[in-house]
Amino acid sequence: MGSHRRLAPSGFDRGAGAALCALAAAAAALGAVPAQAAPHGGTRAEVDRLYQEAEKATQAYDKAEERAGTLRREVRDAQDHIARQQQRINALRERLGSLAGAQYRSGGIDPAVALLFSDDPDDYLDKAATLDRIGAQQTERLRELRSVMRELSQERAAAAGKLAALEQSRAAVAAHKRTVEQKLAKARRVLNSLPATERAAYDRASRSARADLPDVPGLTGGAVATDSRASAAVAAALSALGRPYVWGASGPSGFDCSGLMQWSYARAGVQLPRTSQEQRYAGRQIPLSQARPGDLVVYRSDASHVGMYVGNGQVVHAPYPGAPVRYDPVGMMPIASVTRP
Repeated sequence: MGSHRRLAPSGFDRGAGAALCALAAAAAALGAVPAQAAPHGGTRAEVDRLYQEAEKATQAYDKAEERAGTLRREVRDAQDHIARQQQRINALRERLGSLAGAQYRSGGIDPAVALLFSDDPDDYLDKAATLDRIGAQQTERLRELRSVMRELSQERAAAAGKLAALEQSRAAVAAHKRTVEQKLAKARRVLNSLPATERAAYDRASRSARADLPDVPGLTGGAVATDSRASAAVAAALSALGRPYVWGASGPSGFDCSGLMQWSYARAGVQLPRTSQEQRYAGRQIPLSQARPGDLVVYRSDASHVGMYVGNGQVVHAPYPGAPVRYDPVGMMPIASVTRP
């Protein structure tokens, strides 16, 4: 698993079901560490596996948290609209009450009898016309009241459904959070079980920048971004170099892999979806050989990791906990696809 591993001719490895985790980038750097200082292969593989599983759970957490945020906004909007509808119903009831009172005060006797006792038939006819209008208004207001109350009932049912979905999403967030924390804690325990010299060598490798890596053969897309938006996104990603990996974070003080991509493109005025799986389809997919700075490179068959191509055969990405945002070779692990937002 050397740093300069040759890519498959197609530039993709879609069948890599046993793909390496994000820690593969750090493990690749261990090739430069003396053999006696390198951690045991089995231990390293176990840490790799745990970090890969943690990153997959992190993307699931990001998705669930995004869903919960959307539902929270929808529930809040629904509650606001329900309150406005209730105010409208109250106003309609008041108006109906006023109309009924006016009708009562005008006298509710039979029109033919009222006409017989009227001193001024013309005045009576004027009053009768007014009462007819009041009756028509009552009918219309009643019809409107029934319609609004029906809408309110439907909206309350929909809001109840959203609240139930929100609770489910919150439960999913909590479950994914526990999974991530358990995987990361176990990975740290495995690392801590190493002798101090081996652990220090591993940590040194995970912190190393890879700006001195050579070009990857076969890349013909050039080192210039396709447009000003991609250029701005690259500049934002480069400005984040050295900031820590924080799972579930989308900047500016820390990032997970997809959070860094979303934050970088947001600086360029482009809204990307939250997870690496969604980012994979947030644009036009192109061959790796045509990659240009700003393109998203999605890794592993489950699309659980993503980085930004920045030219010279390199990506900038947030690798995993303990490793800051950094450069790594574009072929650091099996590539699923390349997307141009």
